[in-house]
Amino acid sequence: MDKKTGTVKNTEAAAAAVTVVDPRLLVREQGLAGYIGEFKRKLKAGDLGSLPVVVGLLIIWGIFTSLNPNFLTAGNFSDMSVAMVGTGMIAVGIVFVLLLGEIDLSVGSVSGVAGAAFAVMSVTHGMNEVLALVLAILTGTVAGAIHGFIFARIGVPAFAVTLAGLLFWQGFMLQILGSNGTINLDSEGLVAKLTSHYFSDVAAAYGLAIVATVGYFLLAFFDNRRREAAGVPSRPLNEIIVRTVLLAVLAFAVAIVFNQYKGLPLAVVIFLAFLVFTDFVLRRTAYGRKVFALGGSVEASRRAGINVDMVRISVFAIAGTFAAIGGLFVASKIASANQGAGTGEFLMNVIAAAVIGGTSLFGGRGRTWDALLGVMVIVSIQYGLALEGIASPVQYMITGGVLLATVVIDAVTRKTQKTAGRA
Repeated sequence: MDKKTGTVKNTEAAAAAVTVVDPRLLVREQGLAGYIGEFKRKLKAGDLGSLPVVVGLLIIWGIFTSLNPNFLTAGNFSDMSVAMVGTGMIAVGIVFVLLLGEIDLSVGSVSGVAGAAFAVMSVTHGMNEVLALVLAILTGTVAGAIHGFIFARIGVPAFAVTLAGLLFWQGFMLQILGSNGTINLDSEGLVAKLTSHYFSDVAAAYGLAIVATVGYFLLAFFDNRRREAAGVPSRPLNEIIVRTVLLAVLAFAVAIVFNQYKGLPLAVVIFLAFLVFTDFVLRRTAYGRKVFALGGSVEASRRAGINVDMVRISVFAIAGTFAAIGGLFVASKIASANQGAGTGEFLMNVIAAAVIGGTSLFGGRGRTWDALLGVMVIVSIQYGLALEGIASPVQYMITGGVLLATVVIDAVTRKTQKTAGRA
């Protein structure tokens, strides 16, 4: 560069500097070779997303199907789908907390309190079921907000706060259930139908598959139009079509399986609706971006003007809300509220579902859809081992091994990304 004029003498270097483009932006222009190269780049950077979980789930299904042909029958698949909703709902709330790089150990007890509160209000005191349902969910919201306030404003570590909450809410649940310890729910009541109701008309399952497929295509199409208008890289139409076709095949395959049994379970519909909504909140709203930012760096978020305390409190309130919703589904599944709700290995399964699904324990990386993948892995292992008559201790050991492997992969992936300069 000429010091007097400020012009660049080496025009070739200048031209090269201008034409250098991030190779990741050229992937779609290079066709199949571009995608192969992109996959290799992600593999080196430790950024494979949900692929390892999906592959692992397919392997689990393959193993158990070879051991017992009844594993993936329509009836067993439908039962697994309904059984995973309670745990999966609570895992969605845990995903929010893990995105902050924190943990909530109280969700199991909070879920038990919600189920017990609903049973006491609706069965013991004869309250309207809809009102009792709303109040039971708000119980979880308040409990989570209390934990978040103590963590964010007072500065007590989240682990300690929620551990104390685990003990407190468990005792509270035992107190409101009374000496009997179990309250049976009305089998025809609102909560009982959450897991017992099926849409028997085949049009329901196929209709949901059509809505999911068309909805995905329209969302992807108009999102691409928006990106093109803004001058940023976007997917070509043929790629969107391929993705839509793959989703359609999966959605209609599941619909066919459901229709071979009792039909489309109401519990699955509600769970999917919550997953779509929470995914939208995290990926498409300013609030979601604040959650991810806070998980990446608290200090940087504070300097960017984010109200750190309010985000933390709201996240724990969300976790408490989903714990309560999940607790109602658990109570619906067993048609009662009892002293064992939310205890034992339940909490570990909830946390394991979020982590196994792909949400990082270190914060800043994850999706609510991870809860679906993770809980599918856990429930598949439980049902598969149960069909083989394998005792619970072995089930615990295998689930623990899967969780450990997932955490190790997460740690290695994070280390690899740091080496690649992406963390």
